[in-house]
Amino acid sequence: MIEEKERKSLTVAPFQCVWSKDLKFREAGRGCVAFDAYAHNDVTVVFRENVGSQNYHYKRDNNPHYTVILGSHRNRRLKIEVDGKSVVDVEGTGLCCSFAFQSYWISIYDGLISVGKGRYPFQNLVFQWLDSNPNCSVQYVGFSSWDKHVGYRNVNVLPLPHNHLLLWKQVDSAEYDRKEDLEEELENGQTGYEEWGLKNFLESWKLSDVVFIVGNGNIERPVPAHKVILQACGNFPLSSSNEDVIQMHDVTYVVLHAFLQYIYTGQTQILESQLGSLGSLALQYEVMPLAKQCKETMERSMLNKKLLGVGKNVELSCPNSRPHYCVTFPLGLPINVQRLNELHSSGEYSDVNIYIEGHGLVARLHKIILSLWSVPFMKMFTNGMSETSSSEIHLSEVPPEAFKIMLKYMYIGELSLADTTYSGTLLLQLLLLADQFGVTPLYQECCKILLECLSEGWSSPNGRRTQFVRSCKQFHQFHHVNSLKKPVREDLQCTSITVQLPALTLSC
Repeated sequence: MIEEKERKSLTVAPFQCVWSKDLKFREAGRGCVAFDAYAHNDVTVVFRENVGSQNYHYKRDNNPHYTVILGSHRNRRLKIEVDGKSVVDVEGTGLCCSFAFQSYWISIYDGLISVGKGRYPFQNLVFQWLDSNPNCSVQYVGFSSWDKHVGYRNVNVLPLPHNHLLLWKQVDSAEYDRKEDLEEELENGQTGYEEWGLKNFLESWKLSDVVFIVGNGNIERPVPAHKVILQACGNFPLSSSNEDVIQMHDVTYVVLHAFLQYIYTGQTQILESQLGSLGSLALQYEVMPLAKQCKETMERSMLNKKLLGVGKNVELSCPNSRPHYCVTFPLGLPINVQRLNELHSSGEYSDVNIYIEGHGLVARLHKIILSLWSVPFMKMFTNGMSETSSSEIHLSEVPPEAFKIMLKYMYIGELSLADTTYSGTLLLQLLLLADQFGVTPLYQECCKILLECLSEGWSSPNGRRTQFVRSCKQFHQFHHVNSLKKPVREDLQCTSITVQLPALTLSC
């Protein structure tokens, strides 16, 4: 652990900057500084490769550096400058305090600049900005001012925490804008499941619990992923409890991206010259469909006497073993459904426990799987609701047997034959749950089964049709199907459910 460098109070005169050789990051480009400041405006911290001179001021610095200004424009703005050029200028009213010391922290990790308030670093984040062309050489910390004196005290240069990669989860990235639009469209019924799905979680920090680190030295890049998805596709060195970090110093980001893209979307493309690296990575982690395709593609190229490394892109696609099915998760992906079902049964790598009132714990599940199928669940886990940070969900007024069937469907993507032979009441409960949680393919499947059961051609040698129709009538009577609006959670609003079935006539 980096030794903390604490400094007593100091006052910086207008247009000055104070440096110390002790105030430096041990690792260039990575570190955190925490301090208290007292000022009317312009609490200013400078980060550069070398210590500044006695007459240094950041406005006259021609060398690479970062400058973070809290309370600029008369304590109304927060600014970040790169080499003297403003890259961030956002509202930040009241960041400075002229009658008492305030506590702040600023961390830098490979161009990711995080600014927070409070005594405890890495908490109470105020703002983050990611430099697309990071300066990984900054190491020394200087304290400056603008047109008024600024007081500083309790200055500490701190190590980044062991889980510093969690800071990346807060990055404001425009890539999420389209995903959020898709979530809204899916919720409003404006798009189908082919527009939503696992591809929207590719390299997303949402619900991630494992991080790959590619590259080495100052050009490392973190890439998030999800344990249950990876382990359903191959064999990765993952723990069941902690957030894992997998180092890949000899793997380029391009190859890792193609690898994960194949897992999350079922297809990818890569240069012919990189097929060998991609195939080796797939073989190492036992993603066998990809390893096989890479090998066959390289052999085919050699057989056709095509030269590798001429800049040609090769497209790889996971064959859909059941093309006549609607392509919903996990179909069309290199996922071992049997392995995924085992993870469902065992609860390995689970991050949420679901309890039903009167029945206790009914399942240990994976938030990402539930989010792939259900907008209500997705909103719970990603929109700041209590379940976003919780590992427990408590439901009421939910039939446990039907709920378990719905969960199994989410993991294997279809109703098993055994599931379809249950009583009419159970099928109706399942249909209502599917509608309530927005699992549209399951809802459609239940409707299809129910209509088949009620068709004129349905044989009922043992009077099952009569019993089934009675179940429908009883269910309609006791549950008021056409106006059911009771939420399964107090703060989870479900849709109004109307079951459109043929008129039920009991003629047997």
